[in-house]
Amino acid sequence: MGGGLVSTATALHAAVIVVATGAIWVGSSWLEESAETLSGYYGLPAVVQGSVVVAVGSSFPEFASVVVTAATGVFDMGVGALVGSAIFNVLVIPGLSGLSSERPLEASREIVYKEAQFYMIAVSALVVTFSLAVIYYPVSSTPIVGELTRPVAAIPLGLYGLYLFIQYQDVGDAAIDRIRDGIDVRREWGKLAGGLLVIGVAVERLVGSVESLGATFGVPEFLAGITVVAAATSLPDTLVSVRTAREGRGGTSLGNVLGSNTFDLLVAIPVGVLIVGSVEVNFSTAVPMFGVLTAATVVLFAALRTDLTLTNRESGVLLVSYLLFVAWVVAETVGVTSSLRGI
Repeated sequence: MGGGLVSTATALHAAVIVVATGAIWVGSSWLEESAETLSGYYGLPAVVQGSVVVAVGSSFPEFASVVVTAATGVFDMGVGALVGSAIFNVLVIPGLSGLSSERPLEASREIVYKEAQFYMIAVSALVVTFSLAVIYYPVSSTPIVGELTRPVAAIPLGLYGLYLFIQYQDVGDAAIDRIRDGIDVRREWGKLAGGLLVIGVAVERLVGSVESLGATFGVPEFLAGITVVAAATSLPDTLVSVRTAREGRGGTSLGNVLGSNTFDLLVAIPVGVLIVGSVEVNFSTAVPMFGVLTAATVVLFAALRTDLTLTNRESGVLLVSYLLFVAWVVAETVGVTSSLRGI
């Protein structure tokens, strides 16, 4: 009887995850379509459109997952989802985009020397932020846990303000013609708001079901976040980047990936902390994952810098790198390796 109830509950939660993922896809489609239309209406250049407007839109699932997990007391799952999504974004999405494009995916010096390098700064900034939490607000030494407070969380937000200022300057320099014909601005803003609402509700249901399944099968919150939640919330970014790559818009495709990750790291986590006041951060678990994220970013940076294109061979290297990451996560889960402490 008890086993039957567990199986029924498990099946129900699995169904909720599938439905919620589909809802995230639908809501993200509304949001991204309206964001692209509004970008044309306001005359934003391609790199800004990809790295700010479309990136923030497609990043909303990750943002919502961090806020929901922080509010429900499973912040480790939110951090895991965000880091896992970031690794997925820099390895899988460019890899799939490169393979989907009829010719090598074109990057630009602006993508490589502004977006990619600023994103690497964002990774470093968040590691420093977590370090300050451990140093000034220690909770435990084994594993190393610190309390992330609002003043500390404001540091990465300030850095994102600098990022927006740089993008604002680029908009003024570009002087792109605006597309006004046939656009109902109120309808597009309403569509964008509707997409945000659908995503928010779907992510809340997704996190709840993943948390329940994790408790049933004994999966740590961080690892549940870095696998299931990360994959579901990365779906919008994947669809946007692959579609724009097929259309020959490499700048928007790659800008979306890097801009999305920059937003996730510098805004999603800090805002979650600002909402709930403070959260505990497992430094022993988070830092090795940020090390993997840094290595993945370096691989992408090197691939983009060669001739400022992403070839099929380089795309394959990115995808294989992600498979190696998944294998390592599985090894950590079953106890073959023990790089992540306190999970």
